Amino acid sequence: AEARARVEIDRQLAECGWVVQDRSGMNLYAGQGVAVREFIMASGHGRADYLLFVDQKAVGAIEAKPSGTPLAGVESQSAKYSTGLPSDLPAVVSPLPFLYEATGDETMFTDGFDPEPRSRPVFAFHRPEALARWLRQWVEDADGGSLRARVQRLTPVPRDGLRRIQVEAISKLEASLKANRPRALAQMATGSGKTFMAANLAYRLVQQAGAERVLFLVDRGNLGRQTLREFQQFATPGDGRKFTDLYNVQLLTSNRIDPAARVVITTVQRLYSMLRGEEELPDDVEEMSGSEIEPDRPVEVVYNPKIPVEAFDVVVVDECHRSIYGVWRQVIEYFDAFLVGLTATPAKQTFGFFNQNLV
Repeated sequence: AEARARVEIDRQLAECGWVVQDRSGMNLYAGQGVAVREFIMASGHGRADYLLFVDQKAVGAIEAKPSGTPLAGVESQSAKYSTGLPSDLPAVVSPLPFLYEATGDETMFTDGFDPEPRSRPVFAFHRPEALARWLRQWVEDADGGSLRARVQRLTPVPRDGLRRIQVEAISKLEASLKANRPRALAQMATGSGKTFMAANLAYRLVQQAGAERVLFLVDRGNLGRQTLREFQQFATPGDGRKFTDLYNVQLLTSNRIDPAARVVITTVQRLYSMLRGEEELPDDVEEMSGSEIEPDRPVEVVYNPKIPVEAFDVVVVDECHRSIYGVWRQVIEYFDAFLVGLTATPAKQTFGFFNQNLV
């Protein structure tokens, strides 16, 4: 069973951009990311199922388990590899920061740069270039090696230009993220400025915490255009310049993400179409509500190398009582990101998805 799991893990690693090798044929220059099977560690530390190298330096390990094995508690097994490197092996940092546990059906990830590292489920492995980017961030800023570390630096929300409920919403959402609760739901009455509040939140996460890309997921096309206008009109606090003067904001009208975009706005149905690898989405589908066109059964997504799981640091879901749970759920869970839901009238399932209602 473990051998079957390893075949699937090999396939998944290759799909995510890793070169998979045996220890006997190890060539760390074969690609930016190299995963070496059955790597014998220093005396007393056994062998790592996979040792991960980025730019010729050891950065992480994978503990492989047979399909069906509960991964809760396996974290300690992968952690033992993080400190057992042979003395002649170039490591980027010790203990190794990036640890995975995988069965081929399920993958858990622990980021050693988090303030309190703990494993979390991920849809797929991160690409080597993502780990390289996180390592560069750690080298440049040792206290801010991960987004979960950098959100701790968020300052109190200034009250200028915000309603009291908007200040309260941003403050409570940020407190939730600081407490390492990656899903939070803000319930605000219609007309209370949810989108403006969320634009302020996105600005603070980009400007103060270094979030690299924020996804705004809307229910239909006209809401996307409204959200874009909100960002275009948003004068940033203390600066006065418009958000769009400082950062690129892209409203998707095709199935291609601009690599320079810091905020991407799209409908849930277009994102699903993109994850499926489709070239385009019919205009009439874009203008319908996600609840109007939802399929009869929950959609299933597969890994798309063009849109890796780390493509977004934060996903904001507007009107999520209509689109986040049920059939579209896996589209949102695909990303290894903070999830922030906005709703006027939450349904019971929405509460269950977020586990937390804040405002």
